[in-house]
Amino acid sequence: MTDDWRTVNLANWESRVPMHTGPGGYDLTSFDDPEYLSGVVSYDLPRLGRLDGLDVVHLQCHIGTDTVSLARLGAKSVTGLDFSPSAVEAGRALAARAGNDVTFVEADVANAVAALGAECADVVYTGIGALCWLPDIREWAGVVAALLRPGGRLFVREGHPILWAMSDPRPDGLLVVEYPYFETAGTRFVYEDTYAGTGVVSSPESISFNHGLGEIFTALLEVGFTITGFEEHRELAWNFFDDAMVESRDFEGEFVLAEGGERLPLTYTLQAAKGPGH
Repeated sequence: MTDDWRTVNLANWESRVPMHTGPGGYDLTSFDDPEYLSGVVSYDLPRLGRLDGLDVVHLQCHIGTDTVSLARLGAKSVTGLDFSPSAVEAGRALAARAGNDVTFVEADVANAVAALGAECADVVYTGIGALCWLPDIREWAGVVAALLRPGGRLFVREGHPILWAMSDPRPDGLLVVEYPYFETAGTRFVYEDTYAGTGVVSSPESISFNHGLGEIFTALLEVGFTITGFEEHRELAWNFFDDAMVESRDFEGEFVLAEGGERLPLTYTLQAAKGPGH
């Protein structure tokens, strides 16, 4: 894999945090309402359901908007894990402001078991836009299996691998496959803006890793998971294709292709259960 991926990506995400918590960034003030849920968790709720009495781990939690939202679904405990120190601090500040008891831990996903403990969770939640930052999907699946108690549940909503393979917005408006669909050593990008907030990202370089659906399913099956649900969606939580996308009429905060939405899945929801004896 690309040797400096962690250093590059950590600098990139550290530089995004001030923009995501500043003007035009994530909606943090709405959490003053104790009933408020993030747009991502609101979209997931019909499939995710209530979490009453469960211990939940949110991997790659960023600044905690979805993590705090999970805590508002009745969980016994919620722990958010992220490798960015600034994001973890922002998550703690948000939880204090929101009045929700959430633990935030600074660690890489690869070190999650050492940081949190084995079989510590009933549910592992991975939110949208997370898996593309991990270089080895089999390692991720092994970590999730180790975190979950037997019978525990994995919930993932993620950008579809065909979306990550698409060319960035093009002046001709065509949807074109440009980048790898399958897992590779990583693809470098340079973007001076980010999907929330204003200003210039001070560390604009990043390295991302796509993982095909077959690779993800195989990785989970190999460590003893049973796939309990899979659904592809036409909606995405941000505008990926600029003028080729419009806000969804059916889902607040989600975007869809302006024309021919049936051409391309943008996200998917994957659910799996850890089998006994694993």
